[in-house]
Amino acid sequence: MAAVETARARAQAVLRVRGRAVAAAVLPAAVAVVLLAGRVTGRLGAPGSPDAAAWDAVRWAVCAVAASTLLVAGLVARARRTAAVPQTPAVPLSRADAPELYRLIGELADRLEVPAPSAIALTPDCDSWLEDVPVPRTGRRSGRRRADTPPPAPVLVIGSPFLWWMRAGELRALLAPVVAGTAAAADPDIAAARRFVRGLDASLDSGSGSALDHGSALGPAAGRPARRGTRLLTDRITRRLLGACREHSAELERAVAGWASEQAKAVDYGLRIAAQEQVGLAYAGWDRLLTRVALPAWKLGRHPCHLNAGVVAALTELSRRDRLAADGYGTRLGDRPACDLLEEPGTVDTAVSLLAAELFFGAPEGASATGPATAAAGPAAGRSVADRSAAAAAEGWKELDWADYPTEVVDLGWRARAAALQAALDRLAPQARPGAPTLTRLLSRLSEGDGEPLAAALASQLARTGRPPSLLEPARSGRDLLVEHVTAMVCCAAVDTAGGTPGLDWLDGPVLLIGGVRRTDLAEPVAQAVEQGQDGPLRAWLDAAGVRLEKPVRL
Repeated sequence: MAAVETARARAQAVLRVRGRAVAAAVLPAAVAVVLLAGRVTGRLGAPGSPDAAAWDAVRWAVCAVAASTLLVAGLVARARRTAAVPQTPAVPLSRADAPELYRLIGELADRLEVPAPSAIALTPDCDSWLEDVPVPRTGRRSGRRRADTPPPAPVLVIGSPFLWWMRAGELRALLAPVVAGTAAAADPDIAAARRFVRGLDASLDSGSGSALDHGSALGPAAGRPARRGTRLLTDRITRRLLGACREHSAELERAVAGWASEQAKAVDYGLRIAAQEQVGLAYAGWDRLLTRVALPAWKLGRHPCHLNAGVVAALTELSRRDRLAADGYGTRLGDRPACDLLEEPGTVDTAVSLLAAELFFGAPEGASATGPATAAAGPAAGRSVADRSAAAAAEGWKELDWADYPTEVVDLGWRARAAALQAALDRLAPQARPGAPTLTRLLSRLSEGDGEPLAAALASQLARTGRPPSLLEPARSGRDLLVEHVTAMVCCAAVDTAGGTPGLDWLDGPVLLIGGVRRTDLAEPVAQAVEQGQDGPLRAWLDAAGVRLEKPVRL
C-alpha cells in the first residue's frame, strides 16, 4: 500500500533529523578524541616538535567546544526525556465497567487484522482517537525500552456523546478507522518518530529546558540568569528540531490516516456513511446542551450528573422539531443503543459529566481559584469511574438530577440575577434609601433613559464580584447583561404573581411557562425597554400575562 510506504518513509525522515542532531552533538567530541589520540601517539603535535604549541591550542579549543556541545545536547535531551507529554482528560473504563464494549472493540480489531487497543477511555467531546500510553519513569532506566520490545498498544478514547446517541452498529462502523490506526502505532519506526516529536513538543510547552531549573548552589537569585539563558538556548534548539520535523510529521500523520481509512473500508463501510451523519447531530446537540443547559447549572455549583442522557433528550427534541433531523430517527430506535455496552451507564455518565464540569468550567464558585485549564491538567483528569463520584462532593460540586433542574437552577438563577439587578439600581442612587424590588421601579428607570448607566453599573458589579467567564461563554456587553437580568426579574415576577413556573427546554435551557405553555415572546419587549427606553410593549406583555408590577419580587 502506498500509504504504508509513505508513512514509514516520513517516519524515517524524522528519525534522520534525530540522527543528524545526535551526530552534530558528538562530532566535536569525536574530533577531540582524534586530536588527543594524535597527541598520545606523537602523530599530531608531538612534544618538542615545532608545531606542538599550535596543535595544543587546537586541542584545547576543540575540547572546549566538544564539552560545551555535549553539555547543551545533554540538557536538550534531558528536557525532552523528562517533559510530561500532555494527556487528554478522560475517564478510563476498566473491562469490568464495559465488558461488551471491550469485546466489540476486540472483534473489530480482529476483523481489521490489527492489534487491539490496550484500554478504553471516555471524554466529554464529540471525537474519537488513539492516545499513546505514557511510559512511567520510576527509575533512571525505567523510561528506556529495549529495541526488540514492541511499543504498548495505544488507548482508544471515545467521545461520550457518541456512546449514548449512536446505535451499537453505528459506533462500531465509526470507530473502525480509529481502531485501524493501531497498526501504525505498532510500527517501530512510526512509534519512535512520534515519541521524538511529542517529546520535543512537550519540552517546549513545559519550559523545563534546563537542568539548572531545579535550583542552584548559589541560591535561587544567583541561578536565575543562568536558568533563563540556558532555557532560551535549549528552547531555540528544540524549535529548530521541531521546524526540521514539522513537514515530515504532518505528512506522516496524513499517511497514517489514509492507511487506516483504507483498512477500515472492509468493515461496515456503508453503515459508516450513515453514522457520519449522526456525528454532526451529536456535535450540535452536545454544544447546545453545554452552553444553554449545563453552564447555568455549573455557575450555581450544581453539576448535572447525566449530561449524556441529556444530549439524547436534546437530539430527540431536535428530531421532533426538525423534519430533516428526524429522517431515519424512527428506524434507529429499534437498534440497540451503544450505551447498553456499559455495565452501569448511569454511573459512567455521572463520572463523565463531572469531568465535563471540571474541563469546561473549573471548580465551583467559592471552592478554589481553579480555572478550566488548571482543572483539566490536574490529577482529576485520570480518575476512575468509582473515584469520581466520591470526589464530586469533596470538590464542592452538588449533583443535580434533571428533575430538579427547574427549581435548583432556573428559579435560583433568575432570583440571583434579580438580586444583582436590584443592587445595581440601588447603586445609581446611593443617597436614597434602597427601593423595593418591584417591576414598577425598574420600568420607571428604563423609561427615564437610565438604561446605559444601569448597564454600566451592572457590568461593573458583576466584574467585581463574579468569576471570570468560562470557556463556553461569549464576550457580552453591559447592555446584553442588562437584558438578561431584566428578563430574569420579569420571570421572577411572573412566577410570584401570575402562576408562572420555571421550566427546562433541552435545546434552549431555562424557560418560563405560564399555564403550562412556554412563553417565547418576551425577548422583544424586554430589548425595546432596555435599548430604546420604550416600556410600553413590556407593560402590555406583563398586563396580558397577569403580572403585578407593584408587588415586590422575592429575591
